This record gives sequence, structure tokens and C-alpha cells, in this order.
Amino acid sequence: MNNQIETVLNYHNRTKHRLERYAKGPESIDWEDQPDQFRHFSGCEIVTLPKPGREIEVLFSALDAPETLAAQPLTMANIGLLLELSFGLSAWKQFGPSRWALRCNPSSGNLHPTEAYIISSGLETLKAGVYHYVSHDHTLEQRCRFSDNVTETSLLIGLSSVHWREAWKYGERAFRYCQHDLGHAIGALRYATATLGWSIELMAETSDDDIAQLLGLNRLADFKALEGESPDLLCRIRVGLDNKAFDINELIAATQAGVWSGKADSLRAYHLYKWSVIDEVALAASKPSTKEPVWQALQSSPLTTACMQTATAIIRQRRSAQQFDGKMTPMSQADFYRILSAVLPTSPAFQAWRWPAKIHLFIFVHRVEGVTPGVYALPRHQEALEKLKASSLETFKWERIAKELPLYHLYSGDCRQFAKTLSCHQPIASDSAFSLGMVAEFNDTVNEAAWLYRRLFWETGLIGQVLYLEAEAAGYRGTGIGCFFDDSVHELLGFKETQFQSLYHFTIGKPLEDKRIETLPAYEHLEKS
Repeated sequence: MNNQIETVLNYHNRTKHRLERYAKGPESIDWEDQPDQFRHFSGCEIVTLPKPGREIEVLFSALDAPETLAAQPLTMANIGLLLELSFGLSAWKQFGPSRWALRCNPSSGNLHPTEAYIISSGLETLKAGVYHYVSHDHTLEQRCRFSDNVTETSLLIGLSSVHWREAWKYGERAFRYCQHDLGHAIGALRYATATLGWSIELMAETSDDDIAQLLGLNRLADFKALEGESPDLLCRIRVGLDNKAFDINELIAATQAGVWSGKADSLRAYHLYKWSVIDEVALAASKPSTKEPVWQALQSSPLTTACMQTATAIIRQRRSAQQFDGKMTPMSQADFYRILSAVLPTSPAFQAWRWPAKIHLFIFVHRVEGVTPGVYALPRHQEALEKLKASSLETFKWERIAKELPLYHLYSGDCRQFAKTLSCHQPIASDSAFSLGMVAEFNDTVNEAAWLYRRLFWETGLIGQVLYLEAEAAGYRGTGIGCFFDDSVHELLGFKETQFQSLYHFTIGKPLEDKRIETLPAYEHLEKS
């Protein structure tokens, strides 16, 4: 075991919540001192994107067959819509004097550590350079201007994380949550591009150092102390059948020769706590340049959805439920099966995911028509079935109950109290139709390379984004749960070693709306300004 892997494994064990104690976090939280959710770079040229809120008459159900959708032209209006549907605002909420924004991409604690950048070259619609997207203003800040001799034609999205935004509230466990958010961002990009008839390619070979160079994150003098960004991911936007070769080295050279401008404004909060373990694990899990396999699961459409809403409507109405109706009419079996079929690696939602599935679901069914309450498993590839059987409780039945899905019945009984207790005593895990834990093939993956730790969380976040949107399409609502008692989950399922580890929980049910909270339009403030 090398030192990087050891650091990652130590971090993972150190940041487990336990019944007798939670992972280390701030002793108190000053809500008036919350970091600014909207990063700005002063001194940049501003590009105002076309007015947000445009609809496209593409049904959500049509995204099951993205190859049938005509590609929209590569215009500024469509680039703006891509950014809005991926990272833009979806609404404002107000309760008394408090007002806060919601976005199309969910985030742990609504803290939004993920920042999005565009790299444009060779396009008539957007001058060649690097741009930072400001979701609040729906604008682009041009951070770098390329010279005119760049021949590469491309549109890239770069993602980074401000770890401190999460750590301000969640302390040491925050690095995990930032990685969840990256997975949600990948999912948000996939749905947005599919709606436009486009697709994304994860530039998985790229090193973190190269991403930092491309996005200007290595320009440390441009950021306030302790408020820098960590490079995460580079995505190529494909329009239509654009399959031409891509030379990232030319873009790296363009950023080195380009003219940079702007400095990051302070995020306006006092750094009372320092979480050095996050810096340590981020360094240990940094990714070098790699050769990635050309791999893709055989694609097939999920089970049929009854949703007749447009994709833009579903994306914009996505919310995280705060509480559920614990006496709800059971979810239909058809809706339950559809939702689960959409998270299989064969679903088009995972078209951009370039690796075999490493995440599997253990499901607590509470209220689903025709499905006995109890514990179920959904192995997301067949090869994992025997390993999961061998590692879990010997008393589990492992009876397949659906020919349409690899769904296995393990245990019959009322599991609501188990689900609630395991998810840090939160009623949203028991008042729902069902809740679940996402279990990773952990040891083999992380022992291969330390940076694969991050990718496990990205896969769970991508699954979570699919669950969010599928819940909305079925007339329900979902909530991601990052707070759970790790080893208590493992004990309940019978995992004695660390071959499998639970990394993320999720729950779906009928939401109870708080009538005291007012909902306001996403970009109403732009029309007033």
C-alpha cells in the first residue's frame, strides 16, 4: 500500500459517523457567516448570456432514446440554456427575512462547492478563451483570452470544488460531500445536453494539474488565502455527430500564452475552523494523467415512464424534499420499477460513464404497491451478485422478484425504524416510499489507485441525480442523504470487512410542502435590476 492510498483509507475511516459520535465538525455554526455561494472574479470582461427560462418541447421520456433527438444549433442561446439547466438557478425560497436560492444541480446543505467553467476555441459564437459561469447573474466572466492562432475547435466544461464551502458546515466529512456534488453535476450536464440533442464526453485521461492549468486554478495569487478551488473534471460537449480527434495540449499551450484577467472576490466568511485533513486527502487523491479504457455498457431504454412533462420542466422543478407524508398511498410498482431501471448502467443516463459499475443499491421498501416491505438489493452488474451474496448476511434470501430488473428480495419486515436510525435518525428515510444505501466495491477500487476514491463518490452522485429527476417525473420527490452511520449500515447488511462500503443514501416519497415558505421565480432579480 502506498502512502496516498493509506491517507485516503485513513480519511475514510476517520470521517465515518458512528452511533456513539459523529465525524468531526464545527462545534457551532454562525449562519450569518456562511460563505458566499456565488463566486465572482473582479476585473473580467462580462458576457451576458441570453435570457434564461426558455423551454424546449422535448419530453422527459424522449431522453430514454437520445439518439432520436435532433441536435440544436451551437448558439449562444443554447450554450446559455445548457449552463442554466446544469448549474443555473431553479427558484428562490423565502421565509420571513431569510431568502435563499435553489439550483438545478443539487448540493449537500445547499452550499454549492462546485464551480463551472467554459473553455471555448474555434467557435463563432463565443470568443476563444476560458470563462467562469456565474449562476446568480447568468453571465460568463472571461478569465483568459486566447490568441488567434488556436486551431482546435471545441467547447469544454471544467468543474472544480471550493472544499471550504462544505467544510464550513460539515467539517471533515465535507470532502466526501464535494465528491457527491461532482457526481450530481455530471448527471445535471448529461440531462441538459441530452435535452439539446447534444452529449458529453468525460475527459477522464486528463490530470488534475492540467485541469488546474486550463481553468486558471493554479494562479494562486488570483484567490484569497484558504478560498482556492481544487480541479476535478473536464467534459467535452459533443454537438451532433462530432467525433473528431481532440488535442488538449494545444489548449494547455493556449492558456499558458493567453491573457488572464480577474481576481476572485472574497467569499466573505471568517475561517474559524481549519480542516487540514481535507487538504491532506485532496492531495493524496489527486489524479495524474492516465490511459482510460474505451468501455461502455450496452445501452437499452429503461422501463416505460408515464411522464408527459418536458425535460426542461422536470429539470427546473427538481427539489430536495425536506419531509415526507408518512401515511402516503403506496407508490405504484410500475413507478418503483421504472425508477430502479433508470439507474442501471445500461440506461442512457450513464452513456457518458466510461467504466464498469462499482456501486450497488440496498433498498428499504416501506410503501410500494405489490412489493413486500423489507430489504432488497439491486446489483448493478451481474458479476457483483455472488460477491454481494458472500459478503452479506447468510440469512438473506436473495430471491429475484422481477424479470425486468435484477432486483432481489433479501428480508421481509417493517424496516422503517432501521432506515431512520441508520440515516442519522432522520424521518425522511422512514416516511418515504423507499430509501436506499449505495454500496461501493471499495477495497479493490481504492487499492488500485487513491484517486479512484473520488470516482466512487462521483458514481453515487450520478445515480442520485437520476433518482432525483425520476422521482419528479413520477410525481414524487427525492432527497440525498449524506449523513448516515457507516459501520452500522455495514453491520445490518452483514459486511464484516471493507470490501464493500456504503457511501451515499437516498430516499423518495410524497413530499409535505411547508406553506410558510414562499417560492419565487429563479431570475426575477435580473428583470428588476
